[in-house]
Amino acid sequence: MKIHFIAIGGSAMHNLALALADKGYEVTGSDDVIFEPSKSRLASKGILPADFGWFPDKIHDDLDAVILGMHAKADNPELRKAQELGVSIYSYPEFLYEQSKNKTRVVIGGSHGKTTITSMILHVLQYCDIDVDYMVGAQLEGFDRMVHLTTDNDFIVLEGDEYLSSALDRRPKFHLYKPNIALLSGIAWDHINVFPTFEGYVEQFRIFVDEIVKGGSITYNIEDQTLKEVVESSENTIRKFPYETPIYSIENGHTLLDTPEGGMPIEIFGKHNLNNLAGAKWICQQMGVDEADFYEAIASFKGASKRMEKIAERNSTVIFKDFAHSPSKVKATTAAVKEQYPTRRLLACLELHTYSSLNAEFLQEYEGALDKADTAVVFYSPHAVKIKGLDEISESQIREAFKNPNLEVYTEPGPFQEFLFGENLDNTAVLLMSSGNYGGLDFEKLK
Repeated sequence: MKIHFIAIGGSAMHNLALALADKGYEVTGSDDVIFEPSKSRLASKGILPADFGWFPDKIHDDLDAVILGMHAKADNPELRKAQELGVSIYSYPEFLYEQSKNKTRVVIGGSHGKTTITSMILHVLQYCDIDVDYMVGAQLEGFDRMVHLTTDNDFIVLEGDEYLSSALDRRPKFHLYKPNIALLSGIAWDHINVFPTFEGYVEQFRIFVDEIVKGGSITYNIEDQTLKEVVESSENTIRKFPYETPIYSIENGHTLLDTPEGGMPIEIFGKHNLNNLAGAKWICQQMGVDEADFYEAIASFKGASKRMEKIAERNSTVIFKDFAHSPSKVKATTAAVKEQYPTRRLLACLELHTYSSLNAEFLQEYEGALDKADTAVVFYSPHAVKIKGLDEISESQIREAFKNPNLEVYTEPGPFQEFLFGENLDNTAVLLMSSGNYGGLDFEKLK
C-alpha cells in the first residue's frame, strides 16, 4: 500500500509512519516543521521529507490512503488536493481501527493514568513473551517505537485519548476504536477548549462505554464516583469489572505491594500508580496472564517516560520530572511524592502550560492541588497566554485559585531558575510538573 502522511512529524504520526514502513508499506509525508527525535527517526527509514512545507503534487491517484494529523488545518493544500482527487482520507485513530478490525482491540482510556496503564500492560506482556500490536503515548523502555503493527498478532493494545481525531473528524479518538476489552481509569474535566462544560466532557465517556463491542468488557476504577455512575448506568450488554487501589505499604522509602506471597517491592509508588496497577492486572488477566506471572513481571516496571521520572538522586536529595498538568494529576502526583518521602521537604513546581490550565475560569479546579507540598511554586508565561489567545490572568488570580497562602508565583524564566538553583536541596524531594519546560529550564544543569 502507498500511504501519505499530512503532518508526519508529530509524536504519534511519525511512530505510525515508522510502523507502516516496517510493515512493508510505501510511506511518504509532509510537514511544515519537524523536530527531534522525529526528524532523525524518519531519516533513518528514508521517509523524512526532503523539504518542509506542503506540496500538493505529492498527492496523486496512486495513493491508497492519506492520513491526516491533528496539526494539519482544514484548508491544508495537500488535504484539498486529496479531497479533489477522491483519495481515501483517514484520521490517525481511523487508520488504526482499519489496521485492527480483525484483532481483539484492548483500549485503555481515562482522564489520567492511561499512558501508565498501557505501559504496564505492554511491559507485562513483553516479560511473558506475549506478542501484541500496540499504540501507546510515550516511549517505553525496551520498546523501539510507540506504535507496532503486524498482520499476525491477535491482540492490539491501544491508548484511548479523548481528544479530537483531526481537523475533519471532530470525534474523540477513543470513540473510533470500538474495543472488545476496555478500561477507564477515571474522569476529571480536561480539554476545556473542546469540551467547555463538565457534562459535555463526561458524555464522551458514556459514548465510549456504549461503543464497546457487544459481549465485550469494561474494567473501571470504582473509586471514581463519576466513572462508576457512567459505567453502571450503561445498558450496553457488556461485562463490568470494577477495581480499586490494592493494599500497599511504604518502608524506608520503598513501596511494598500486598500479594498472596506477602509484601513485594515495586519500582513505582503513589496511590494513583497502585490504582493503575490494579487496572492493568485485570486487563492482563483477560489477555491470558495469570496473577503470579503478572506480579513477577510488574515488579520490574519503572514507569512510562515523563511519568514520575527520577532524573537525579544523591544523598538526601531526589528530583522527579512528571508530565502532570491537570488538577487531578497534580494533586495525585504531589501527594504520592510526599507519601513516599514523608520526612523530607517537598518542593513542588508546577508550570501552567495548557489551554485548560491557563483559562481563568478553569483555574478554580486547582484548589488544594499543591497543598501536600512544603514549598509550592507555580510558573506561567503571560506571553504564552497571549499566543493562545486567552484572557490575561494575574498572579493574584492564581493564588486565589490554588487557595495556598504560601504559594510562590513566577512569570519569567530567569527569576524562576535563580530561585530553583539557589535553593538548599538537602533532605528535599523536588517535583517538577509540566508538559513544557518552564521557559527553557536546563534539566541537565539541574541534575
